[in-house]
Amino acid sequence: MAEKVAIVTDSTCDLDQATVQEYDIKVLPLKVIYSNNEEYLDRIEISPDQIYQRMPAEIPTTSLPSPAQIMDLFKKLQAEGYTHIISIHISSGLSGTYNTVKTVAREFKNMIIEVIDSKALSMALGIPVLESAKTLRKTLSFQAAVDKAKDILNNMDVYFVVGTLEYLKKGGRIGYVAGTIGEIMQIKPIISINKEGKYYTYDKVRGRKKSIMRLFDIASQILKEKSGTLAVMHGAAPEESWELFNKIKSLPNVNNSYFGQVGPVIGVHAGPGLIGFCICKA
Repeated sequence: MAEKVAIVTDSTCDLDQATVQEYDIKVLPLKVIYSNNEEYLDRIEISPDQIYQRMPAEIPTTSLPSPAQIMDLFKKLQAEGYTHIISIHISSGLSGTYNTVKTVAREFKNMIIEVIDSKALSMALGIPVLESAKTLRKTLSFQAAVDKAKDILNNMDVYFVVGTLEYLKKGGRIGYVAGTIGEIMQIKPIISINKEGKYYTYDKVRGRKKSIMRLFDIASQILKEKSGTLAVMHGAAPEESWELFNKIKSLPNVNNSYFGQVGPVIGVHAGPGLIGFCICKA
């Protein structure tokens, strides 16, 4: 019997709507929740700018897709004749989404479902999802698409800076990044993601400008050794991030490049002033 394969991810992948539609990627939205019982589906019912406009007076919480939402999607795919699902999600070190999807997937005995922990987020999740979908379109092979996603994830580097560590602290996503008195002295951590999929301090520099210059230095070093696909993403920091994007993009060895703003859920946890990049080494 011929394979019919669906690609599933979640809204933290930061892929734009046109790309999602073109490659028929199914997206499970996370939720943004305000204290007065306002609840919004990530990127569907609320935009990043709406989040930032209400900060710092109102800082919402977030939640992952419910088991019922995931179950409904998988049942729908089963009814549409899908035999296989590749479900790639935000790091299990940052969200319970991966573990919840994995639990729900066990209920579907008649489909082969591969649930992948990206140990990443934003376009470091979006790029492997997209490349897996492209591979599936070319090869029509479930295994080739799974292998492609895993290969890209094994070759992904992520680095970012935030305007303040307060939002990561409040959201409980600080990981191994120490929020210290250094903030008073404008010490800015360069944050990366470890093998557990949790944040840690890669380096520390003094001042915003130097922290963005350090991001450029790190990208230059990576691209000196290997070619790769670049994505620069931001949270309410369009000018600074656009300048960084153009500087990195002009380096040799950049094969493809993406630029954009992170979605509402990531914006809640990182706050305004986030600038980061990921490079998938070829």
